[in-house]
Amino acid sequence: MVNCCGLVTVKNKPVPLKSIAVEVSVQGHVATVSSTLQYENQEESPLEAIFVFPLPGEAAVCRFSAKIGQSEVVAEVQEKQKAREQYDDSLSLGQQAFLLEESDESPDVFKLSVGSLPPGEKASVSLDYVTELAVQADDGLRLCLPAVLNPRYQPQGSDIVSGGSALVSSVPAGSVPYSLSLSARVSSPHPISRVESNCPLDPLNYLNTEKTQATVSLAAGHQFDRDVELLLYYQDTHQPTAIVEAAQTSAKPGSLMGDPMVMLSMYPEFPKDVMSLMTSHGEFLFVVDCSGSMSCPMHNGSGAQDRIGSARDTLLLLLKSLPMGCYFNIIGFGSRYESFFPKSVEYSQKTMDEALQKVKAMRADQGGTEILQPLKHIYSQPCLPDQPRQLFLFTDGEVRNTKKVLDLVKANAGSHRCFSFGIGEGASSALISGVAKQGGGHAQFITGQDRMQPKVMQSLRFALQPAVVDISVKWNVPKGVSVTPLSPPIRMLFQGQRALLYAQITGESSGDTEGSVTVKYSLAEQPVENQLSFSLKPAEDTGLTVHRLGARTLIRCMEMEERQGGGEKKGVKEKVVELSVQSGVSSAFTAFIAVHKVDGKAVQGPMLRRQVPTPMLCQSSMTMLGSTAMPWSMLCSKPKMMGMHRRMDRGRKGALLAKDSGDDVSDSDIQYGGNYKGFDCPAPASNPAMDPLLQLISLQKASGSWVLEAALAEVLGKTEEELAKPKPAPVDQEVWATVLALVWLYGFKMEAQEEWQFLAMKAVSWIQAQKVASVSECVQAGNTLLGCQVQKETLGL
Repeated sequence: MVNCCGLVTVKNKPVPLKSIAVEVSVQGHVATVSSTLQYENQEESPLEAIFVFPLPGEAAVCRFSAKIGQSEVVAEVQEKQKAREQYDDSLSLGQQAFLLEESDESPDVFKLSVGSLPPGEKASVSLDYVTELAVQADDGLRLCLPAVLNPRYQPQGSDIVSGGSALVSSVPAGSVPYSLSLSARVSSPHPISRVESNCPLDPLNYLNTEKTQATVSLAAGHQFDRDVELLLYYQDTHQPTAIVEAAQTSAKPGSLMGDPMVMLSMYPEFPKDVMSLMTSHGEFLFVVDCSGSMSCPMHNGSGAQDRIGSARDTLLLLLKSLPMGCYFNIIGFGSRYESFFPKSVEYSQKTMDEALQKVKAMRADQGGTEILQPLKHIYSQPCLPDQPRQLFLFTDGEVRNTKKVLDLVKANAGSHRCFSFGIGEGASSALISGVAKQGGGHAQFITGQDRMQPKVMQSLRFALQPAVVDISVKWNVPKGVSVTPLSPPIRMLFQGQRALLYAQITGESSGDTEGSVTVKYSLAEQPVENQLSFSLKPAEDTGLTVHRLGARTLIRCMEMEERQGGGEKKGVKEKVVELSVQSGVSSAFTAFIAVHKVDGKAVQGPMLRRQVPTPMLCQSSMTMLGSTAMPWSMLCSKPKMMGMHRRMDRGRKGALLAKDSGDDVSDSDIQYGGNYKGFDCPAPASNPAMDPLLQLISLQKASGSWVLEAALAEVLGKTEEELAKPKPAPVDQEVWATVLALVWLYGFKMEAQEEWQFLAMKAVSWIQAQKVASVSECVQAGNTLLGCQVQKETLGL
């Protein structure tokens, strides 16, 4: 065996990528991220290194360069096919070339090709991208640096293109042979409260007394084996802001980059009285991923629950929290899909019990992840009158046809609102964030030690509350100046949602240098108006983050228009290419190309190809064969293994076939989680005993009440006799049981109040409807029995 020096993959081949250094510059709600990748060829032949990696779904690459020795080559943006041809031509001439391109199927997957790196040569590759920061339910702003690129699924009939993730090479987390360093500079119009992360951070360092500027760094020695999250918290975060950015000095006035640009941030605050308004109307569709990868653990720590187990617990909580009078259905999907009921049913004790029995039977056994077919089925069903339809999509987000899914969601956004939940590391941010953005809902990511239930309940709260509607934005500028919006108009905003609107400012005024914008909207039938002033003469050289995000917004709108026109809409692709080249912002139709002519000397010798691996977190149920991830169950039965080889052979010819919905499923999800017999395969860990809180929730009736029974006594730590004895004489047993459950929740589970607040509201409404005279006596007796000190007023009684 060859003894390779340096870093090696699982196939014992050297990894040319040595380290990644990231610098982040945050301005309020947006950021510019600069990554520098250090490469070194420690082999005896010239090298081509291929790195397929994820970026945030909202990101747009805006600069790409390479440094070899002392010379730097800055890439230019070209039409994609032209750039690929130039790259191939350069390699055939022995020249060093660098190509960066976005996947044709998903805007959050990029491929970086470093070609003709001579033996012993080092190269430093830098790429900059701009991104909007996603708002979390607790008002934090989330910046994610994705590391994990899970296998994505290729639907039948679509070609595997070189810009996609067909070339992904994965290794188990912890085996990634390159490190990451990260430093961030944060500036905001409002003071910075704190910065948190899922990785160890050095202390936050404020740069001014107002605390509007700060720096923070990742603690040294981080191996880039998981997604890195930064959560930023500002004071007065709900105040609208208008940031104006100066034009690019080298660009022609009147062009997108040659004019100033304004970014308007809207993040309305919902008053407490509005937050308490809850509708009992609505049709709730819970669309749950049951593909094989959902048998992966939620995190890599000990005692981790599997993803499908967490989804089952979450569905229990959702079904118990729905209001009487609404409608619901549950759809499980993988390579096929199945609805619990032929059509949505009214929420009642009978339908809830029936659904819960089916939830208990849900398994991660449905092959590959095919989201498009169940969504098409849902959108084909007529909506119920006066019951707004809301989708809750749960998935680990490993699909390749992301753009088709987002187009479908956008086309139906007028009648369907979508909330999305990305489960586990590596969930596609383009898919999860995109579905929520196009469907007018809210996106949540559940990673690391996060529990799914609190995040889902936050979204249910948003789904049941009134929304900001009748939004109008009016720009007031002096004569000679005009404002051209680049963002599509906003129809509505929900609690926890933020909108960023971009607009181009054209022309000049002879005198006035001030402009303003008036934002009007209606919330719970109350009119709200905000007016903001801004300078038409911004300070020079403030960077081009806002311009690039404005260009990206326009590019994404035009790309979607081109796809929805079937690629036949004349001139749209050409306009996208022109705008992408002018702004230097990546698009689906362009790529970055840099060629280093190596002082006129061609690199000699045959070229080796090396895949740079990305981390794969689901190793508990995967093993590695070469660079292809294989589930254990595939190795556990010879017939399946033979079928696998046939699939792989067909895959090399271009298209794989899968039964059911006609989807091509990835090797890493076929038959997943099925057969554990034969070889010494690790069986899945058995789920721990049910948490007492979930036990209590499982006992609640659809109406909101509890029944005095042995199972309730067990949760409360008493015998049935001990529970019944102190009941005040005139009080009904069901009322007594319901009061006890409420006292226990408020007495022992306040830290999880976000999860059970809807159940408690239903219980209180039910008790009030019973018109009980001795509620105070009940609460007092309940406190004595359970050893609590909960006030009647605290319970809402």
